[in-house]
Formats: sequence, structure tokens, C-alpha cells
Amino acid sequence: MKYSRLFILLFVILAAPSIKAQESNVPAIYPKLGKNDTIRVAATNDNGVMIPWIGLHEVIINGSRMWKSPQEQAAFNRLRYNVLKVMPYALFAKRRYEQLERDLSSVKEKKEQKKLVKACDAEIKRMFNTEIKELTITQGQILTKLIDREVGRTTYDIVKQTKGGFAAFSYQLVARVVGHNLKTTYNANEERDIESIIVSSGYYQQ
Repeated sequence: MKYSRLFILLFVILAAPSIKAQESNVPAIYPKLGKNDTIRVAATNDNGVMIPWIGLHEVIINGSRMWKSPQEQAAFNRLRYNVLKVMPYALFAKRRYEQLERDLSSVKEKKEQKKLVKACDAEIKRMFNTEIKELTITQGQILTKLIDREVGRTTYDIVKQTKGGFAAFSYQLVARVVGHNLKTTYNANEERDIESIIVSSGYYQQ
């Protein structure tokens, strides 16, 4: 029985190239075009017949959530407000950090690299002094999670890489005093409410 299965497998493997070659020799049959058929689309060869198709964007359907109590719904609404409040800052941090990495990779001199890091730090500080400092403790905690979600690194790791270990340690001490933790990571399975809010927010729609 084992030998017969092996023989069948070898036959399929050896026959596959010849089958593919036979299919490629079949002349393609294209659909007849009308006078209004002016849009180019992709097509798939189905046994010689060209079938046109158009790719569609992903559609996410979310069911209506059932709340156990008005208090639970109110808590979710507050979470949603806080997530949408800080999400733009997390996305800004992602774009700015990615830009910094691209700039650093194109510069060899450490002096120029320090200038780029300093400029990035100054830009983030300006945003902090004008907007982020007004965030609540809860919003700040959510922001550190979202930065890890977007950048793939904690706020602590980013500071450590760009400004050094001592600066990261100092920032962490200050953050802990006001109830923050720059080492906070993001786990989509544990933060399902936050994840569902982000996914349904429209930030990632093409």
C-alpha cells in the first residue's frame, strides 16, 4: 500500500509540468467588449477563458455589542473617547520615529546623527508642551500602550536608543511619579476593547 501511494505521488509530480504546459498552450478567450468598457481590470485564465475581476477593499463587519449594564457601556464610551484622543499622537510618534530611522541610516557621521536626534527630540517636546501635557493620567497610560503598538517598541526603548540609557532611566522616574510607565507594552489579546476601537475607528481604511 505504501509503495502504491508513493507511485501515485511520483506520477502527480512528474505529470504536473506537462499538464501546466498543455494549459499554457490553450488560446485565451477574451470577453467581448462593449463601447463603454473602457476600464482596465485584472483577469484570470480559467481553462482558456479570461475572466475579468476587480479587487475590493476589506470590509469589516462588527456585531452590535450587548452591555451588561449602563455602567459598563459608560466605561466603554470613556475608553473609546480616550483612545481616539491619543491615537493621533501614537501615529505621529510612529511616522516621526520611522523618519528618524531613515534619516539616521543615510548619515554616517555621528555629529550629523546627533543633530537629527536633537531635531526629532525638539519636535516631540514642542508637541508635548502644547498638547500632550494636557492629557489625563489614563490617557497617558493608553498612549504609552499605543506607541508600543504602532512603533513596535516601548517609549522607554525609544528614549534609550535615541538619548541613551541614563535619559531613559530619568524619564522613567519622572513618569512613574505621575502614574505612567514608559515600559508599558501592548497586547492585542489583553486589550481587546482598545483593539476593537482602533479597528473600527477608520484609521487604517485605504
